[in-house]
Amino acid sequence: MGYDDQLDRAIEETSDIQGEDGRFEVPDPEVRSEGHATVVENFQDIADRVDRDPDHVLQFLQGELGTSAGIDDRGRARLTGGFRTDRIAAALDDYAEAFVVCPECGLPDTRLVTEEGTTCIACDACGARSPTGE
Repeated sequence: MGYDDQLDRAIEETSDIQGEDGRFEVPDPEVRSEGHATVVENFQDIADRVDRDPDHVLQFLQGELGTSAGIDDRGRARLTGGFRTDRIAAALDDYAEAFVVCPECGLPDTRLVTEEGTTCIACDACGARSPTGE
């Protein structure tokens, strides 16, 4: 088998990276009001899905929503104030865009690393390293 035939065969057997764009979605937050607070019931599930430290996700939400918050012993986020589900969902999507999805290949196969004092997204799929702006 010649080189061109082997190359054609390898291309046919390799999965297409572009075909996997829809595989990653941040779960919809399950939100309810509790007095003067908003509780995100599935916050731990969301942090697990984006594969990030819950405290990091919560810190971002606090900044985006302009509030204080905490994580209770059941893994729920308690945000001070009243927030609509769509506003929290938008903030979580912004988090995924900034800290989860690779800006080079668009895949979520990333991890946060610190290099020379700068937080970067390291992509396990394409090998890119991009600063987060944090």
